[in-house]
Amino acid sequence: PGYVLNQYSMDEKDGYFRIATTGNNNDRRSGNNLFVLNEALEKVGSVEGLAKGEQIYSTRFMGDRCYMVTFKITDPLFTIDLSDPENPTVLGALKIPGFSTYLHPYDENILIGIGKETIEDKSGDFAWQRGVKISLFDVSDITNPKELAKLEVGDRGTESNALYDPHAFLFSKARNMLVLPILEAQIDESDFADGEAPIDWYGEYVNQGAYVFDISEKGIELRGKVSHIDDPEVYLMSGYRFESDLLVQRSLYIEDNLYTLSNGMIKVNNIQSLEELTVINLGE
Repeated sequence: PGYVLNQYSMDEKDGYFRIATTGNNNDRRSGNNLFVLNEALEKVGSVEGLAKGEQIYSTRFMGDRCYMVTFKITDPLFTIDLSDPENPTVLGALKIPGFSTYLHPYDENILIGIGKETIEDKSGDFAWQRGVKISLFDVSDITNPKELAKLEVGDRGTESNALYDPHAFLFSKARNMLVLPILEAQIDESDFADGEAPIDWYGEYVNQGAYVFDISEKGIELRGKVSHIDDPEVYLMSGYRFESDLLVQRSLYIEDNLYTLSNGMIKVNNIQSLEELTVINLGE
């Protein structure tokens, strides 16, 4: 029963198929589920009815573990033990503001989460999305997951393709490097008489490009940005929706060179200093 979010909600290990679903016939009030099926696709184990009223925002299977993020107002990160396929068990949960739409292993004990920061509405019925949030989760103790570090980029209106498309996510543990394409929006609090923007206010676009982060067990820091757009006036003319052939969509590295790709350009930068080395204009 229920619907599957994406490919990361399904997994196979040792002849068992594991699948996470939200709701029954699209009724989210029934909660979220994890089912274990044998090779005949017969259900042999399950955890059902998790976080009723919420929906799955991301799932990641890693060996005998499953990590599941559900969300409505706060973000429970559930840790589920699958070592006994007939008896999957929720062992821990971490509730924090925001949510992760993509989970990626840093190593066997740490997860990287990419999502949105949120702030709860005064009504208590829902939460407003804010900037793009990068989190590090310590899952070494499966019964007590913790958020090691987090970094928020931008204000409400900030977006990243990596939130929905894992091909936009570039990570190298050996280089302590994470690269995400981000369209950043910022709110100028000085524009408001009381120095504070309304909770539902969107920021104005200020930059788009590949944001390069130093990431390790010690934390997350922004190393720098690589943009294909040189004219800041482009952002001022964008309105509520920003479109350009120079939106960075992908990144990759070869040796000490970082390549960023948009529909209109390929740019090559030094991977450490981010010094620009080469620009190739496409379609000319």
